[in-house]
Amino acid sequence: MASAQDRPDRNALINEASSEAPAVLSLDEAVQIALVHNYALRQTRLDEETADVQVREAWGALIPSVTFNSSYTRSVRSPNPFAGSEAGGLFESLGFVDWLSFNEEARTDDNPDTQPISFPEFQEQQQQGLREAGISPSGSGNPFAVPNQFEAGITVSQVLFNASAFAAVRGADRLREIRDRGTDREEQLLIDEVRATYYQAVLARERARVTQQSVDRVQRTVREISQSVEQGTAPKFDRLSAEVELSNLRANLTDASNQAELAVNALKNVLGIPIDTPIVLDDDLDAPAAPEAIGEFTIESATDMALRHRPDLRQAQLAVELNEIDRSITRGGLFPTVSAFANANYVGSVPDSRTVTLSDPDDPFAFDQETRGFFDTAYWDQSVNVGLSLTWNIFDGNQTRRQVQQRTIAVEQARIDRERAREGVKLEVEQALRNLRAAQQRLDSQTENVERAELNYEYAQQRLQEGVARPIEEREASQQLDQARLNRLQAAFDYVSALSALETAVGRPLRSDPDATFQF
Repeated sequence: MASAQDRPDRNALINEASSEAPAVLSLDEAVQIALVHNYALRQTRLDEETADVQVREAWGALIPSVTFNSSYTRSVRSPNPFAGSEAGGLFESLGFVDWLSFNEEARTDDNPDTQPISFPEFQEQQQQGLREAGISPSGSGNPFAVPNQFEAGITVSQVLFNASAFAAVRGADRLREIRDRGTDREEQLLIDEVRATYYQAVLARERARVTQQSVDRVQRTVREISQSVEQGTAPKFDRLSAEVELSNLRANLTDASNQAELAVNALKNVLGIPIDTPIVLDDDLDAPAAPEAIGEFTIESATDMALRHRPDLRQAQLAVELNEIDRSITRGGLFPTVSAFANANYVGSVPDSRTVTLSDPDDPFAFDQETRGFFDTAYWDQSVNVGLSLTWNIFDGNQTRRQVQQRTIAVEQARIDRERAREGVKLEVEQALRNLRAAQQRLDSQTENVERAELNYEYAQQRLQEGVARPIEEREASQQLDQARLNRLQAAFDYVSALSALETAVGRPLRSDPDATFQF
């Protein structure tokens, strides 16, 4: 395939055409511009990029995944965690623990001045100590409740075994190749379309040129007949007849010129260049010599070449493989999925008031206060864990097995499509080869007919000059020449179109000169 550097740039063509003279465009240049700027082909190439991204997406299921999680929870009201159990009143009786500890120490310290006291007296002395320290006691029904909960963590997981994911990677790769082969075939079809459109524009131009030649000849005839009428050697009927014919030809010339302009605009649309870009077609309809290889072609050899080189047949084969992979992906649901994971979390339980009351370890009735920071270690902690995860759908009502059966049917359908595509290619090649040989015969016949028509017109002119023929005979010979030339142009167009169709059918160029056609 020709590189992008070798192809004429569309912008350069537009810049050249914006000057005084229109851009001159050969068939080769038209093909190469279309391969870069054709609208449909550009869309197809975007599909290729999509396929590449899908391959990378499929690989993403097999590489480690990293997830960051963060949350904040505000507890408006926290329940008693022991409600409904025998420990339901625990919060209200927690002060007994300190009282019991105080009395036990008072009994065992061998100090006669310290004696056990009652629980109300113990509470009163604690309240007195808090007041002396300037601390207002705040009662809380649930000492375990913390209103602000923060959590942030990272989870890393890696798939160790997943039959469906492994098959999906192979499927994405096949899908990308299918898109690539589809683009190759689109390029081949585009080349054929550009050739047909280019030659159609050339044919329309040549028809206009032939019509113009007819107008010029009839104008000369009208002038000659007018002189003869003035001299009295020809009837007025001949002049009127010639003038009517001239008027008809001028109308035909207007139609032919309009068709030529429309054909050029159609070519611009296929090339993907602005319609208002002025261009001049450089090539003509002189049919190239038949490739030497075609003379030795049989239907069998041409078909064999197509079966080896047609990208769409490769697509059909890849479609079978893709359906087989799809079946493997579905069958993967019958096997377990094994993954490794690691979690690291940073958890914080931060109260609204971070001012805490501290008691003197030597005096249970002496208190002090301290304000802690938001990120104090008393409120924050870390956790790390690693492990393996195994997921296995043991029984799903045989749904997966039924899906596998459906994929098996799809594989068989793809194989049928492949065989149908092969037979279709064989038929296409045979028709293209027969059409080319028939076009060659018509071209040879019409070329000989043009030579006879030119000779007949020369004889008619000589007879008219010698006075042995009437002007109407000369005009009939002129009309026959014009028709012969138009028929020859159509035969030449049919030939080059048939040659391009054969190259498209076999999937590769056949012309002996490698520069005569674009190498796709």
